Amino acid sequence: MAQVIVRHLDDDIKAQLQQRARRHGWSMEEEVRQILRRAVNEPAAPQPGLGTRIAARFTRHGLDEPLPELRGQQAEPMRLGE
Repeated sequence: MAQVIVRHLDDDIKAQLQQRARRHGWSMEEEVRQILRRAVNEPAAPQPGLGTRIAARFTRHGLDEPLPELRGQQAEPMRLGE
């Protein structure tokens, strides 16, 4: 099994970990293992697509219509001057 050392942990964080461990009836070390286990096993939040990111960037500059997300579709070039 691997070991991890966490330096510069705030005293209040350590105290809260100790309290949580006591509530659960196990050691502080086991409490940290449980927290880390849950953290790495929870599903990742979906990342916003390009359209969402572009829309978020320009909302303060007058963009008020949604931009469609392109997920696997071919992008069509703009037609200028027609």
